[in-house]
Amino acid sequence: MKILPRENSYFRIPIHVITGFLGSGKTTLLNQLLPQAGMQQTVVIVNEVGEIGIDHLLVQATTEDILLLEGGCLCCSVRSDLLKTLEELFERRQRQDLPPFQQILLETTGIADPVPILRTLSTDPWVAAHYRLEGVITTIDALYGDKQLDDFEESVKQAALAQHLVLTKIDLVEKATLDGLTQRLQRLNPTAVIYATNLLGPPLEATTLLKTHAYHHTHFQLQAEHWLKADAYLNLQPERQGQIFPPKSSEQTFRHDAYIRTFCIERNEPLHWLTLERWIQQLTRLRGQDLLRIKGIAYTYETELPVLIQGVQHTLQPPVTLDAWPTTERRTQIVFITRNIEKQVVEKLLETLIDSKTPVEVCQAALILLSQASPLQGEPPD
Repeated sequence: MKILPRENSYFRIPIHVITGFLGSGKTTLLNQLLPQAGMQQTVVIVNEVGEIGIDHLLVQATTEDILLLEGGCLCCSVRSDLLKTLEELFERRQRQDLPPFQQILLETTGIADPVPILRTLSTDPWVAAHYRLEGVITTIDALYGDKQLDDFEESVKQAALAQHLVLTKIDLVEKATLDGLTQRLQRLNPTAVIYATNLLGPPLEATTLLKTHAYHHTHFQLQAEHWLKADAYLNLQPERQGQIFPPKSSEQTFRHDAYIRTFCIERNEPLHWLTLERWIQQLTRLRGQDLLRIKGIAYTYETELPVLIQGVQHTLQPPVTLDAWPTTERRTQIVFITRNIEKQVVEKLLETLIDSKTPVEVCQAALILLSQASPLQGEPPD
């Protein structure tokens, strides 16, 4: 394995993605966050059809696509490619045509599948060299959230990939309804922090939603344990790990989240980098469409340092190393969020590749992935 670069994303501009289904309160949340202290050096990118919805904060237009907000924030509408917008913003910042903004809030359209957006932010070489994906905040309509999770796969992905879930309109539902939705979201995304608000009361603190505390405050190294939160997946009850099927009933409707799997693969023994590489390559090439996100730390024979692995669907970020292990224990921990890829299949593939001695055996290992169907319609499998 070639010498890998060290992880240094702390010094890149953080991007927070704010997503959520139509009418769930994304723009209302933005309107609460932007006037708060410390938000003056923020750019808001609104990837929305129609006019920008940050109504009472608009002050004046500085260009056709850039709006100056009260308090000094900037807002721009994505009328073309997101990559082009990010490049232009960075270049204008370098030329001092814009204030030296320190973070970006990206509001997606309500019907957006967040996976392609996260893939762009995580794996595009230019973006990855200048920005870092800091986190995903998803708003969930407490009144219609259950039905939207049933009916729309986009809503499920928005919830499954978030670090923060903001339940809105809680004043419009009974406590039992809110508790049921909260429990459903906890099964879908066991590591997310869930907040309940009607968005008309006291605002959520920007420092709470936008500070991930994933980096050490003195030496700026990624704090892998906080970033990965692997224990939250490993400590799930066996019947819940990797599957969230609802109870069977004669009136049960189809639920898109029945296909989502969240699990962690852990190994205490070191792995050969070639084996690890083959494992992830087969997963991304053969089942990439169903790999919503991969992130983890690898313990390998080739280096004493932990190797960070991150990917979305078919694309992986180039691996990097941390300066040191986060604890005295060295082990591989890879967290997966998938659509209808079972934990035991991923584990079996790894074990088969570890035991493979010839190119033929490596190719035959791929049959493990190909033998598992990936239904996109119909009832969840038994």
